[in-house]
Parts: sequence; C-alpha cells; structure tokens
Amino acid sequence: MEAESQMREVKYAADISSIREAQARIKPFIHQTPVLSSESLNALAGRQLFFKCECFQKGGAFKFRGACNAVFSLDDDQAVKGVVTHSSGNHAAALSLAAKLRGIPAYIVIPKNAPKCKVENVIRYGGQVIWSEPTMQSRESTAAKVLQETGAVLLHPYNDRRIISGQGTISLELLEQQVPQLDTIIVPISGGGLISGVALAAKSINPAIRVLAAEPEGANDAAQSKAAGRIITLPETNTVADGLRAFLGDLTWPVVRDLVDGIITVEDKEIIHAMKLCYEILKVAVEPSGAIGLAAVLSNSFKKNSAWKDCSNIGIILSGGNLDLGILWDAYRK
Repeated sequence: MEAESQMREVKYAADISSIREAQARIKPFIHQTPVLSSESLNALAGRQLFFKCECFQKGGAFKFRGACNAVFSLDDDQAVKGVVTHSSGNHAAALSLAAKLRGIPAYIVIPKNAPKCKVENVIRYGGQVIWSEPTMQSRESTAAKVLQETGAVLLHPYNDRRIISGQGTISLELLEQQVPQLDTIIVPISGGGLISGVALAAKSINPAIRVLAAEPEGANDAAQSKAAGRIITLPETNTVADGLRAFLGDLTWPVVRDLVDGIITVEDKEIIHAMKLCYEILKVAVEPSGAIGLAAVLSNSFKKNSAWKDCSNIGIILSGGNLDLGILWDAYRK
C-alpha cells in the first residue's frame, strides 16, 4: 500500500490515466506482444519466469509504443513540420516508423558509432539521418540545429510524459490480459522511460508488486543514483549493452527513486550468457540490453538476496531484438 499512497501524494510525469489513454491511442498500430515461458529456464532460476517479448514489437523493440504515443499525441499544426530526436538505437527507428505511419518527416540525429543494424532500421522506415559525433554534447547541439532549421518537434527518447505513458502499456497487457499472477517484474534500465512507465502502471494495478531494474556493471549510474538519493552520471560507460548507456532524466528519476524496489547489476559475461540462453532455449534472438533481465534473475546477487526470496512469478521484459548478427556470433565464441 505504500507505493499506492506514494503515487497519490507525488505528481509523476505519467500516471495510470495517461497510460490507459496511450493504450487506446496506439492500439491500432502496435503488436500485443506474446509471453513465452520455459520449464528449462524455470529450473535454472528456481522460479516461474514469464518473458514479455517486446523483441517482436514493430521496429523490433518496446520503443515503438512510446514513439507511437508521442507522434499521435501531436495536433496537426505541430505534426506537419515533423519530429526530431537524437538516438543511437531503437528510439530512432521507432520514431521513424511512427512518423511514417502518420505521414510526417522524422529527422534523426545519430552518432557515428551507432550499431549498423539500428541505422539501417531508421533508413528502412524513412527517417532522415543526420550524423553527429559520438558525444552527448554533439548529439544535442546537432539536434538543436535541426530543430532551428525545420521547426520540427523534439521528442526525447525517454524523458517525456508521452514516451513514458506509451511504455507503460506493457504492464497493462502483462497484468490485465496475460499473466495477472505476477509478483515481480524485472526491467532493463538506462534513461528510465521503460521502467518508469512499467512501474507506474504495475503499481497502480497491484500496489504489492515488486519492480526491479537490471543494469550493466559498466553503466551502473542508476544503481549509484539509487544509493546516493540523487542523479549520478558517469564520465564514461563500458558495456556490451549499447541500449543501456544513457542516464536518468528529471522526469524518470523520481519514479525510479520512489517506485523501483531494487537494482540488480550484472557483468557483460552474464548478459552474453543470457543472450545465448534466449537463443538456444526460447529460440528468440535478443539484443544484449534485452537479455539483461534474464541475466539478473540468474545472477548470484539476485538468487542469494533474501529480500527477493519471495519473488516466485517473475515477468521479464525482453526489451528488444535489434542486433548485428556478427556481434551475436562473436559473443558466442567468447
């Protein structure tokens, strides 16, 4: 009940009403993604695991939910000049696809070190690629220049009410239509848009549910932020999970601070092992960022933590499946 009273007292960027509105808005465009389970993985974890396959979402990742909600929330006068974002990955492709469906331009600022497969997705969906240097300063300044030249609307990858609300629709599907008996959801964390939406919706439906974040040790700013009680950013990140290198925003941090029950950090070798298990047992190709929830539930830090001993029915968000196959094969050889 503590989470429920907290949500009533604190005004977060999104809420159950905005998430239900997002669900109605995006329903004609998104896939309701399936939930998979495996007795083999249940035995490895010692729990019942339920995998929400956002890797099967349009655009190959959960990001399409938020991007679709944001694009279709714009009024016609706003939308006509298009949308702009800076992203190295799945948000870029998702926004390109959502804009294509609405019939408006999408200007995508992409750092030069972005994964090739994710750049190809942007081009496939009709996004106009503008290159930047691989620093946040360059990304933001390039995006600002595009905004000035085009008059387009900036849609941030995660620090936006509309984006957070769209991502929260995952919880509505999971808890109201698919696996209502879940007592825990494990979610990858980066900028916090996904976990904010998931936590706000899940704890509105079931205040007792636990929401846990999974984070790479080489990009553990959220774990450090949680421990410090304030947003911590890192001078650099070092992880195979290219989708989990962002830092929390001022809209996502309050939700993570108040409603996320814990953060499990894992090493890259554990993430790669989880990718292999997804491929070999679930028969699903998942990018490193998407496999981290399984890595977390199999980790010693989770298994041996008495705080989580009662987590028995666990939802795991397989957040995306956009990866270069060469990287997958290289990971297999390690």
